[in-house]
Amino acid sequence: MGTTTPSPTQSLAPKDSLGRTTPRGTVLGFLAAAQKGEYDIATEYLNTHLRGKAATRLAQELSVVLDRRLPPRLNQLSDKPEGSQLDPLNSNRDLVGIITSSNGNVEIHLERVERGKAGWIWLFSSKTLESIPDLYEEIDVVPVDEVLPDFLVSTRVFGVPLFGLVALFVGLPLLYLVTLLLNRLLGTIVGRLRRRLSKRADLPNPDIVPGPIRLLLIALTIHWLVSKTGLSLLARQFWSSVALILAIAGVVWILILANSRAEEYVDRRLRRRNLVGVASVVRLTRRFIDLLFIFAAALLVLYFFGVNLTAALAGLGVGGIAVALAAQKTLENVIGGVSLIFDQVVRVGDTLKLGDTLGTVDEIGLRSTRIRTLDRTLVSVPNGQIATMSLEALSARDKFWFHPLIGLRYETTAAQIRSVVDNIRLLLAKHSSVEHASVRVRFMAFASSSLDVDVFAYFYARDWNHFMEIQEEVLLAIMEIIQRNGTQLALPSRAMYLADTFVPDGTTLPGMLKPGRSTAAAK
Repeated sequence: MGTTTPSPTQSLAPKDSLGRTTPRGTVLGFLAAAQKGEYDIATEYLNTHLRGKAATRLAQELSVVLDRRLPPRLNQLSDKPEGSQLDPLNSNRDLVGIITSSNGNVEIHLERVERGKAGWIWLFSSKTLESIPDLYEEIDVVPVDEVLPDFLVSTRVFGVPLFGLVALFVGLPLLYLVTLLLNRLLGTIVGRLRRRLSKRADLPNPDIVPGPIRLLLIALTIHWLVSKTGLSLLARQFWSSVALILAIAGVVWILILANSRAEEYVDRRLRRRNLVGVASVVRLTRRFIDLLFIFAAALLVLYFFGVNLTAALAGLGVGGIAVALAAQKTLENVIGGVSLIFDQVVRVGDTLKLGDTLGTVDEIGLRSTRIRTLDRTLVSVPNGQIATMSLEALSARDKFWFHPLIGLRYETTAAQIRSVVDNIRLLLAKHSSVEHASVRVRFMAFASSSLDVDVFAYFYARDWNHFMEIQEEVLLAIMEIIQRNGTQLALPSRAMYLADTFVPDGTTLPGMLKPGRSTAAAK
C-alpha cells in the first residue's frame, strides 16, 4: 500500500464501529471476534482480497498463529489514530510483533488504509497475511482448551473462562504457599546445620527464601508455564503482566531492604560518634530513596501498560508544585534542620541559649529541635526559626570566664589593698586550671560604698559543673586572703553627717543638735 499521509480532515473522521481506528483497537477487536468464533467479523480486520471461506480460513489461521506464537506485547501497541510513527519512511504502518519461524523472523504489521466513508482504518497488512499459512503449518503446541475439562473452558464469568479465574484465585495462592513451605524446609535444614557446626542451640532458623525472593520465584514460574502451555494471546498477555508486576515488586522490595540495611549500618557508626542529628538526615535520605524506588517501579508499570509517561510526569510536576506550596513551612523547617545538622551548630547534649530559652538540647529532629530547660520542661523550636535566630552555644566554650568584682571596706589601707592584690595575683598564677596569660588583678575604683578590686582570668574546665567547682575553690581562697590582711568585704552602706543650726542670739532651734553633740548622742 502507499504511504500517503491522511489529511487533518480525514483524521477527524468518525471512529470505526469495529474499533479499527487505532492499532490497538484493531488487534484487540480481531482477537475478541476470533475468541467468540465470529470469523466473518474477524475477516473485516484483514487487508485481503480473499472472500468467503478462504477469508474465514485465513482469519482462523491468523488467530491461531497470534495465540500460539506472537509475543505478548499488546500493551505496547499505539492507541492513537496516527499510530506510533516509529517508521518515518512509512508512517501508515505499525509493528505488532515478531514471530520466530524456521525461515527466520516474520514481522506482523498493521497498515492504515482508506475505506470510503469509514475513513482511515488499521488492518493486518497484506504482506503479513501472505506469511500466515506457513507459520500456521509450523504450530505444534496443543491448546490448553483441548486438555482441560469442557466446563472449565466453556463456562465464563464476566467474559473470562472459568479456568482463568481458578488459576488466578486458587493457583497463585497455592504457588505462594509452595514457596512458604520451601522456605520453611530449607530454613530447617540450614538451621540444624548452623546449630550443629556452631554448637549453639539458641540459633534460630534462617529465612532462606524471604518475601521478595518468593515473588521473583513466582514470577519466573508463571513465565515458564506461559511459555510451555498453549494459552491464548490475551491469556498470555494477562499472565505476563502479572509476572512482570510481581517481578518489579520483588526487585523493589529487595532494593528497599538493602537500603534499610545500609541505613542501619550507617546509623550505628554515626551514633558511636555521637552524630545523632546526622543519623536523622540519613533516615530521611533512606525514605526518600525508597520513594524513588517505588516511583520508578510505578513509572515502569505505567510504561508497560502503554501510558504516556510525558503526560504523567507533567501532571506529577504540577502536583509537586502544589504540594510544595502547601508544605512550604514544613519544607522550610526540614531544610533548616538539615543545615543545623550538617553545619553542626548544636549537638545533642549541648547547653545553649536561644532567645529567652536556656537549656540542654534533647533531640535534633528534621522539623524541630527539642530543648530541656532548667525547669525540666521540654521546649520544641521549629528549625526554620532557629536558622534565623541568635543562638548562643554555652557548651561550645573552650574556657570559662572568671570575673568577680571584689569590694573592700573604705577603712582598708593602701598597704592592705596592695597585699590583697598581690596575693590574689599569686594565687591565680599558681593555679593549674588558670590560663596564666589572661590573669589581671587591679585596684579599679573608689565606689560609692567600697574600694573595688577587679579580678579577670580564664579557667580551663571540662564543663560548667567543673568550672563551678574551681570557682568555688578560688573564691574561698580569696576570702582567706582578705581575712589574713585584716580587712573585710564591704557591705552597701551610706554615711550621714548632721550639723547644728544656730540663730543669731545663740540659742538652738527646737529639734536641732547643740554644738559639740554627735549624731549618736542625739539618738
